[in-house]
Amino acid sequence: MTPAALAALHGRCFVTPRPFTEPEFASLLATESVFLCAAPHGFALGRALAGEAELLTLAVDPDARRRGSGRNLMEDFHAEALRRGAETVFLEVAEDNAAARGLYAACGYVDVGRRKGYYRRPDGTRVDAVVMQKALSAA
Repeated sequence: MTPAALAALHGRCFVTPRPFTEPEFASLLATESVFLCAAPHGFALGRALAGEAELLTLAVDPDARRRGSGRNLMEDFHAEALRRGAETVFLEVAEDNAAARGLYAACGYVDVGRRKGYYRRPDGTRVDAVVMQKALSAA
């Protein structure tokens, strides 16, 4: 997927947090530690460095949700993170994003922290970010 295609899909998926822009995707993809797992209806973007991985964003087309795409992308993400030497994965998710939090919990993530008022909505209100973690295993 091109940075333009990533930005277009991300824009259909997110208001809070705000969607990444085409230049932001281009910059991230030019970074050696960043990797992309893409599928027909979505993508997972992450980075792996020094034994840890971070899920930067997961986007599944709103018209293709609830069909296993998110879980499949997370499996691909975990496999690539392991291949890159990660032993632990972190992510952050808006506290009120119940669907994403449910997916991450089903994938084995647990809450490990909170960032108060981390995300700003278009109306100026703030929502906490929940930090989640998962230990990776080659098994």
